[in-house]
Amino acid sequence: MLKNLFSFKDRYRILHQTWFAFFLTFVCWFNFAPFATTIGKELHLAPEQIKTLGICNLALTIPARLIIGMLLDRFGPRITYSILLMSAAVPCLATALSQDFNQLVISRLLMGIVGSGFVVGIRMVAEWFPPKEMGSAQGIYGGWGNFGAFGAEFALPMLAVATSFLAGGASNWRLAIALTGIITAIYGVIYFNTVQDTPAGKLYKRPKKNGALEVTSIKSFWAMIVSNFGLIFALGLLAWRLEQKNIHFLTLSQMYLVWLALAGLFVYQTYKAYEVNKELLIGKKTYTPAQRFLFGQVAILEFTYVTNFGSELAAVSMLPAFFEKTFGLEHVVAGMIAATYPFLNLVSRPSGGVISDKFGSRKWTMTIISAGIGVGYLMAHFINGNWPIPLAIAVTMFCAYFAQAGCGATYGIVPLIKKEATGQIAGNVGAYGNFGGVVYLTIFSLTDAPTLFSTMGIAAIICAFMCAFFLKEPQGSFAGAAEELPENSAKKPAILAEE
Repeated sequence: MLKNLFSFKDRYRILHQTWFAFFLTFVCWFNFAPFATTIGKELHLAPEQIKTLGICNLALTIPARLIIGMLLDRFGPRITYSILLMSAAVPCLATALSQDFNQLVISRLLMGIVGSGFVVGIRMVAEWFPPKEMGSAQGIYGGWGNFGAFGAEFALPMLAVATSFLAGGASNWRLAIALTGIITAIYGVIYFNTVQDTPAGKLYKRPKKNGALEVTSIKSFWAMIVSNFGLIFALGLLAWRLEQKNIHFLTLSQMYLVWLALAGLFVYQTYKAYEVNKELLIGKKTYTPAQRFLFGQVAILEFTYVTNFGSELAAVSMLPAFFEKTFGLEHVVAGMIAATYPFLNLVSRPSGGVISDKFGSRKWTMTIISAGIGVGYLMAHFINGNWPIPLAIAVTMFCAYFAQAGCGATYGIVPLIKKEATGQIAGNVGAYGNFGGVVYLTIFSLTDAPTLFSTMGIAAIICAFMCAFFLKEPQGSFAGAAEELPENSAKKPAILAEE
């Protein structure tokens, strides 16, 4: 695969067009971070408000990834991704035109929907590449797409400064943010007209039931319900934060109304899950060993994504302001230094996928990388203004490498669980990355950077132990064919089997 990587033919063309789509969604998603302090000064925002906007940026990605996952499995990645790309112009222009904190909250909440595009490409790449190359292909898709965060933090401040003559000599952040949405929308039209869901002659498999994930055991059903509650909890946490002192976007009564709405959403989700899995729950349907998958394994992957992608979201959101305040730097310089973190995505996330393919064990790859994440963030806990800036950058890049490689390793496993439900499973796992980002940034908004780093480090160490003792190696991890095992296969898949 790596020999043909720079080819623009067949599946490699699809890979390149799809990672670039993801790249643009990430540029949009993180177009606020490099201007956080500048916007805060211009619009007279309190530090707590700026931190809260970072949480808002992630929040709606949680339900959006679940919804997009279901739409994806039903309509295919070509249509789903194209519409999502074209819609990016709305929150980008809304951010660029914002005049106060309330308008920024609404625009950044809408921007979170754009961040759900990741799961679409997971399914697209899974359709075009065989299992033995899944880690490498997904790593390149995710890593080169995540590189969009670097593009936002490195290039957008320079663009804002270069066009400052149009803003009376001030940083032209409004134009920079608006352009990201316009360019992404144009590419959405191009993507729709130049890609296809599957290679010629291959059938696009859709789940038999829509509305919720179809599980294969009663135990897995209840595990899925608990998983759904965790995502609702993250949204409730955001509502609580928006009501707190110095924020007051919501009143106390409005917060309670949001909580009530979230409770209703959880009841509805549970009802839909029951509807889809009713025959299983009342004992009218059973699954053969080859049809089964254990949701507990999905839950472990959700936890790994909390510790790797969740921590990446938190770090990318807070590092520009962290470097600016810790070392007394100008916001453009601080943004460029902070961009070293997302810069590594160019190689680190793909390398996580490649290692997962080549190491011979996806389970132990995940375990070792998770431990590396923990060590990195525990070192970052000690960064302060007395450190040489190059050393602080080195520790930041150490954290970045393992967190991003962990993302690649996680999605080297996700598409191997159940092919026709890849969108929904990828949506669940991906949503937990945002769950992690929301929880981590909430902790940061209430404490400080050292506390955030130590929290992310401890969580990753716990995750490493979970992977070592409970994660199972997927059956067919290194198969050469792109198709699933036949349903009447006599061999009982390890990750698909009931315990």
